[in-house]
Amino acid sequence: MLLQATERQLGRVRGEPNGPRILDLDLLDYHGEVMDTPSLVLPHPRLHERRFVLMPIVDIAPDWRHPILGLTAAQLLARLSSEQQIERNPC
Repeated sequence: MLLQATERQLGRVRGEPNGPRILDLDLLDYHGEVMDTPSLVLPHPRLHERRFVLMPIVDIAPDWRHPILGLTAAQLLARLSSEQQIERNPC
């Protein structure tokens, strides 16, 4: 897969699952397709649980809908606990 090849080229070494990594590229959604194969799960299975993923989606596409849950990015973000602290990097 192209994303995994890019990760390798940029120095990522796959270690323990969910362990620290230098780079992590994920495909979050692809035209609303739902897929569950050994090599690809769409939408990303934890997309709706991660504030650091949803905040940028809300910035650029607040009306994007999760293809399984049917909720918008803004609705999903509003459901998350505020305990997930996110610090925006000023551009």
